[in-house]
Amino acid sequence: MEKIQPGKYVELGYDLYEVSPDGEKLVHQTDIADPEKIVFGVTRGMIRPLEVAIDGLKTGGEFDVTVKADEAFGPWDPEQIVTLDKDIFEVDGKFDNDTIKPGAALPMMTQDGYKITGIVTEVTDDKVKMDFNHPLAGKDVRFKGKILTVRDATPEEIQPVGGCGCGHGSCGDDCGCEHDSCGDGCGCH
Repeated sequence: MEKIQPGKYVELGYDLYEVSPDGEKLVHQTDIADPEKIVFGVTRGMIRPLEVAIDGLKTGGEFDVTVKADEAFGPWDPEQIVTLDKDIFEVDGKFDNDTIKPGAALPMMTQDGYKITGIVTEVTDDKVKMDFNHPLAGKDVRFKGKILTVRDATPEEIQPVGGCGCGHGSCGDDCGCEHDSCGDGCGCH
């Protein structure tokens, strides 16, 4: 049975918990039909303590690792709060009050063309305030799961193409996740 090492294709299933002094809260769970997919040592953005925890495991191996905020999704950054002109959200001269409202997760593009997701925190007469921090920024987390597959990666899988180790694409290309830009979690930052 193959073990996880650089260049191996890995599928993992896990539960992701937010850890606080009050206990743990489940915030994300991978779907067995759509596990997180990485190429170990190649996929960018893996949370280092998670990477260390799975190194050397084989199919069926279990992991349970708690990660401090600074090593997980980073600290909450007030500079990631942005106020934008309301008119940039208009389509055909109309603002969609049903979609653009506090709590809404909106896909946006950076000036560099990266897809990111922001959470609307406030809408005024002429501005929309958004928070582009990862939803788990500033929070300790716990990954508890199992290795589902370990095999040699194909040449196509080895090509580093952004991503984040969540197999969904954002955190640079969407771990941001396709699963809502890591809005649901994922092992990337």
